[in-house]
Amino acid sequence: MSAQPVAADSAAKKTLTGKVVSNKMDKTIAVLIERLVRHEEYGKYLRRSTQLLAHDENNECKEGDVVAIAECRPLSRRKSWRLVRVVSRAE
Repeated sequence: MSAQPVAADSAAKKTLTGKVVSNKMDKTIAVLIERLVRHEEYGKYLRRSTQLLAHDENNECKEGDVVAIAECRPLSRRKSWRLVRVVSRAE
C-alpha cells in the first residue's frame, strides 16, 4: 500500500461574513461577526459576537460595510484573515 500525500491547500478555506466596525488602521479592518448559540441547559438562543482583524490591501472598506473575509496564513499577531469582497456598502 502506498500512501497518497495530501496537499495542504486541498482543505477548504473558512469564509465568514460580517460588518466593518473600524477602518482606522492602515490596510487593516476590524470585522464584527455575529452568531446565534443555543444555551446548553435552557435551550434559549443567545446572540454572541466575535471581532476579527482582516487584511484590506487597498484600504477600500468603510465603517458599516458588510464584507466577506477568508482565513489565511498569520499576517501579524492578531491578523490571520483577508478581505475577499465587499458584499454591500454602508449608506
